Amino acid sequence: MARIAHLSDIHFGANDQRIVDAATAWLEERRPDLIVISGDLTQRARVDQFRQAAAWLNRLRTAGLKLLVIPGNHDVPLYDVVRRFARPLARYKRYISNDLCPFFEDGEVAILGLNTARSLTIKDGRINHDQMDMLRQRFAQVAPDKTRILVTHHPLFSMPIGKGGELSEAVGRHDDAVKAACEAGVHVALAGHFHRTYAEAAQKMVEHSGGALVIQAGTATSTRLRNDEPQSFNWLHVRRNNAMELQVIVWDGAAFRRASHVDYSHDGRGWTAREMDDPPTVGNVRRSA
Repeated sequence: MARIAHLSDIHFGANDQRIVDAATAWLEERRPDLIVISGDLTQRARVDQFRQAAAWLNRLRTAGLKLLVIPGNHDVPLYDVVRRFARPLARYKRYISNDLCPFFEDGEVAILGLNTARSLTIKDGRINHDQMDMLRQRFAQVAPDKTRILVTHHPLFSMPIGKGGELSEAVGRHDDAVKAACEAGVHVALAGHFHRTYAEAAQKMVEHSGGALVIQAGTATSTRLRNDEPQSFNWLHVRRNNAMELQVIVWDGAAFRRASHVDYSHDGRGWTAREMDDPPTVGNVRRSA
């Protein structure tokens, strides 16, 4: 079993340090096999913010934890127009990683991260055709009984983002990206961006989407909350032959605690869910009693 912590939207520069410390302690105690961070490490891609992010990542690495990290749109400068278009991710590469499409594989899972942050789109994301080819090629070499996981900052699909049911924009080149994910046999698609926890079978979101399970992470540590949803991250237990448990770990004002626990199984066509417990629900996040 692979134990994966999925965090997103850290936003150093608009973060609560007390929550960062609590998340760090939680990770150091549970010691996941991999920590996935799906973008927006900084608030405005400033040097001091990247230094804070780098120090935090180095602390996790020093503790012996493995990381897979990709950038988000906030890691591209917004107001420094020259840098935004000439070298949009230069600071990210300097302080975080030169690898914008990292790959991880062990006995249970294969995980590919793809950078969706672009200079021109401001807040929205795109996937280019070279990345789609990489997606197909990487997963073509993976054993069929391993769970194939795609990580992006911007979700591939339109997502419900408000209490009224309004939908977000899908990632750029959505149709081609979804087709590539289907051809690559992606089982799970992890993303962030909207500061909202969400999990749903792709087949229920859009036609011809394959058998992927779409899992969104809320913001792990940012003070920029949406729809009154608290800070949170995902805790995944992934087993061979595409079986998985998803727990949402939520900040309750004093500590991170489990808010929901759902068991997923894949029958070769799609995912089915079974609630492992039934705590009270607040919005789209189940909170512990």
